[in-house]
Amino acid sequence: MKTSLEVEYWVIDDDGDLVPPETLLDVSTQIDPEFVEPMLEIKTTPCSSTTELREEFLDRIGTVVDAAREQGKRLVPLATPLHASPAEIPYRDKRGTDLQRRIVGPTFDDARVCAGTHVHFEQSNVVDQLNTLTALDPAFALVNSSSHYRGERIHECARPYLYRRSCYGACPEQGQLWPYVDSVAEWEARLEDAYDGFRERALEYGVDPDAFDDEFDPYDAVWTPVRLRKAMPTVEWRSPDAALPSQVLQLAETVQSIVTHADARGTVVDGTESSAGDTGDEMPLPAFETVEEVTDTVIHDGLDDPSVQRYVQELGFSPSAYEPLADRLPDSRLTKGRAKKLRLEAARQLEADLEQRRVRA
Repeated sequence: MKTSLEVEYWVIDDDGDLVPPETLLDVSTQIDPEFVEPMLEIKTTPCSSTTELREEFLDRIGTVVDAAREQGKRLVPLATPLHASPAEIPYRDKRGTDLQRRIVGPTFDDARVCAGTHVHFEQSNVVDQLNTLTALDPAFALVNSSSHYRGERIHECARPYLYRRSCYGACPEQGQLWPYVDSVAEWEARLEDAYDGFRERALEYGVDPDAFDDEFDPYDAVWTPVRLRKAMPTVEWRSPDAALPSQVLQLAETVQSIVTHADARGTVVDGTESSAGDTGDEMPLPAFETVEEVTDTVIHDGLDDPSVQRYVQELGFSPSAYEPLADRLPDSRLTKGRAKKLRLEAARQLEADLEQRRVRA
């Protein structure tokens, strides 16, 4: 099962101010601009092994970090910039984001402060992959990297709250976790329904139908934590925050192992009867209501909650092996100056983390 990574990082200067990546985007064809100016996305190609994935990701991010230092810039592995006004995070693609903001509403602006990690898995037994990644959603607690928004500590895990609950609160089918499915056809029917609802909302808000149709199709009109991607084709897990390279790789490798296991054995949801074709050796998944409850607990309380630790352990993770960056942040309100210093500290941690991985390699 080939696996690839996409990780979004903030770009700052040596004073800790958010800045556009500019020529950093030219370092590699695997570096993409994001929909806000002071962010870039580092991607790998589909890799056949975790060793290949690790080597390619470290090489790619190392090249960008080195180029950034030559330009007096740094990469920041935080899920939010901690404290930033909208003017400091301008949109890059005005047309597309203007349409989304008109449809979703003013809360869409909360999406601009969110930096995450996306893990793509080559499609195989798609239903088992979709359902397993859905059950793994609360594992974002393991790499939680920010609890602050505009200087205020809002929740232990700020990004999933801002992205799912705030930004897409009015359009839950576009941004929140979907239930398990029994077939790909069921997923695609749900996708069509979500698209139709989003289009209907757009027309109610005065968006020109042709403009909507030019900008969106069903596969590109949802930004849920788990997505089926037709173009690649992959199953995409979008739950985690941006984080240190070692944390991203550690999480991705464990998730890849769990998904591979589920893909080979099949899955069964706890409390449901096995079908005639099941052997009893399937990987058990918790009820979707349990997934939702634990996800809410993670957003508010993070990894420290005992129920969260039990949940991720039962799925195959070792919580004690992770040290979320958010745990190193103060609980108090942050001034803009303090946020800039913390961004610089996070950038130094990324560079030190990368250097350690290079030495080991």
